[in-house]
Amino acid sequence: MSAELLAATTTAVRLAGAALLARYSTGSRPAGGAELIAAIRANEVAVTDVLRPALAAALPGATWDDDEHGTGPMPSGDRWVIDPVGGNVNTVHGMPDWNIGVSLVRDGQPLLAVVYAPLADELFTAVAGGGARLNDVPMRVSEKTDLAAALVGTGQAKPSREAAAAQRTGASITAMLQAALYVRFSVPVTHQLVQVAAGRMDLHWQFDNVRSHIAPLLIVREAGGVVTHLDGKPWEIGGGAYLAAAPGLHAAALAVLETAV
Repeated sequence: MSAELLAATTTAVRLAGAALLARYSTGSRPAGGAELIAAIRANEVAVTDVLRPALAAALPGATWDDDEHGTGPMPSGDRWVIDPVGGNVNTVHGMPDWNIGVSLVRDGQPLLAVVYAPLADELFTAVAGGGARLNDVPMRVSEKTDLAAALVGTGQAKPSREAAAAQRTGASITAMLQAALYVRFSVPVTHQLVQVAAGRMDLHWQFDNVRSHIAPLLIVREAGGVVTHLDGKPWEIGGGAYLAAAPGLHAAALAVLETAV
């Protein structure tokens, strides 16, 4: 993976962030569902209009995938996977937790990842085998070994009222509330995962393994985190529920989650 491709990707993501910042307002308050959906779609278009031509020029021939909630294995070849606005529902309500995510998947394996939080001007990057950085400074996951001192979290990958999913998530939160110091349930998932990579949070678990998570999971892994499915097997794109954790907490957290699902 060339430094030039990473640089071109980060430049494109920063430009997309500037376009979204120009639309963002702390006073935004959608009055209803139709207005909310229209604002979400307009934000996605504003970001995509910047990213698509820039990434196509950076890597001609790569396929474009903006199905952020897509699941299943990825096809062969080079594929840009785009999460235009992680936490878009926060953006349109004037809240600060939102970001832009891009990953490059080659032959079904994550190769490059960029997650940018424009309001904080924090750029998280990773290249497979090359480590993870925050604003070009190397970063590492937490060194904690005591789950009772850990800040942990989960969240909804997408809105759902499915009873079984809600019960499973609720059971896992209940179990973690009895084991960890603090449990956060929030969106976007991307935000929590990059906080794990930076060592600000200690672990994140998720039942929905969707494509928008590819970028932050690669960042966690390259920052020294352990990323597995809940059966302990290494994380794979298209696999099931997962846990991304600091090495000293992974086993204990996995044991807690196994009792809840």
